[in-house]
Amino acid sequence: MTVSDIQAPQAPPAPRGEGLAVAFIFLTLALDAIGYGLIMPVMPDLLRSVTGGDLSRAALWGGLLTGGFAVMQFLFGPVIGNLSDRFGRKPVLILSLTVLSGDYIVLALAGSVWLLFAARLVTGAASSTYGTAMAYIADISTPAQKAQRFGLVGAAFGAGFVAGPAIGGLLAEYGLRAPFLAAALVSGFNALFGLVVLRESLQPERRRAFEWRRANPFGSFRHVGRLPGLGRLITIFFFYELGFAVYPVIWSYFTIARFGWTPAQVGLSLAYYGVGFALVQGALVRVSIRAMGRGRTVAFGLGASVLAFATLFWIENGAFALVLIPISALSGLVMPALRAEMSDRVSDRQQGELQGGLSSLHALGMILAPFLYTMVFAHFTGPSAPVHAPGAVFAVPALLSALSLWLLARVRTERTPA
Repeated sequence: MTVSDIQAPQAPPAPRGEGLAVAFIFLTLALDAIGYGLIMPVMPDLLRSVTGGDLSRAALWGGLLTGGFAVMQFLFGPVIGNLSDRFGRKPVLILSLTVLSGDYIVLALAGSVWLLFAARLVTGAASSTYGTAMAYIADISTPAQKAQRFGLVGAAFGAGFVAGPAIGGLLAEYGLRAPFLAAALVSGFNALFGLVVLRESLQPERRRAFEWRRANPFGSFRHVGRLPGLGRLITIFFFYELGFAVYPVIWSYFTIARFGWTPAQVGLSLAYYGVGFALVQGALVRVSIRAMGRGRTVAFGLGASVLAFATLFWIENGAFALVLIPISALSGLVMPALRAEMSDRVSDRQQGELQGGLSSLHALGMILAPFLYTMVFAHFTGPSAPVHAPGAVFAVPALLSALSLWLLARVRTERTPA
C-alpha cells in the first residue's frame, strides 16, 4: 500500500452534545484569527513610521518582529501543549487569551520599534496555543472525524482572516494603532466567550504528569521523532509550513512593491484568500479524502502550491494575482490530511505533546522564514538590487513544495489507522 492509498476509516456517530462543543472551539479559533489578522495590513506603514526608513528597511524590521514572535512560539509550543496534557485544555486557552488582550494594548501604545519587538515576544509566547486547540479537537474526535474537523479548524481560521485583514485595512483609515486596540477587544471577548461556553475535553483520568524533558522543543522533537512511521510526514509538514510562511511574512510588502496597493487593498486581498482557504478546508477536505485518500489529497494540495508560487514569481498584474488566489487556497488541503494521519499514530495521552511539537515545527519555520524571505525580498527590491524583482522571493517556497512532493512519493508503506 502506498501513501496515496491512505483512507480515513469509518466511525460510529459522535456522542450527543459533541457537535455543540466542536462549534464552540471553532468560534473561539475564528475570533482569535480575527484578532491576529487585524494588524497585518498596517505593519509596513507602522514600521516605516517608527523607524523612519523605506519599505525595504521596514520589511527587514518586519522580519525581525516575525522571527522573534516565532522563536517564542518555538520555545513555548511544547510547554503549553504539555501543560494542557497535565491541567486540561480549557484553562490554558483562557489564560493565553487574557494575556494577549493586554499585550495588544501595549502594542497600540508602543512608540519605538524596540517596544514593539518586546511586545511581539510576549504575543508569541501567549499565542502558542494552536496545538492545544488541535489537541482539544483530537480529544473529542474519532479517527474518521479528525481530518474533516482539522479542516474545519482551518476553515474557522480562514473565516477569521476574511474579517480580520479587511477590518484591519479599513480601521487603518482611522490611524495605524486602531487595529491593535480592536485586536485587544477581540481577544478579551474571546477569553470571556471561552470561559462561559467551552467545556473541558481532557478528563482527569486521561491526564499525565508534566515533564520538562518532554516540554522543551528539542526533547519534544526527539520524543515525537521516535514514534513509528512519522519521519517523512514530519519533514513534509515542516517544508510545507516553511513555504506557506511566505504569505504572512512578505505578502503585504510584495503587493505594495509590485502593484502599489494601499493597506485597504492588502487587507481585502487577504480577506479574499481567507474566503478561499475557508471553503477549501471547510468543504473540500472531506470530499477529497473520500475520493482520493489522504495521500493523494496531500499531493494535490502541494501541486497547487507549486503552481501558485511559480506564477507569483513572474506575475506583474494585480488583477491576475487575485485570479490566482483560488489556486493558492487549494494548498489548504495539505494540512488537515497530514495532521489526521499523524494524530492517528499517537495515544490520547500524547495528543497535546504531538500537537505542541508540531506547533514548534511551525514556529521553527516562522523563525527561518522572516529572515530568509525578507533578505531575498530586500535583495531584489532595495536601492542596490541587481534587478527589481519582488516576485523572486516565491522561488523558495516553490522549491520547498516540489521537495515535499518528492518526499511524499517516497513514502512507500503506511498503515490505515484502526
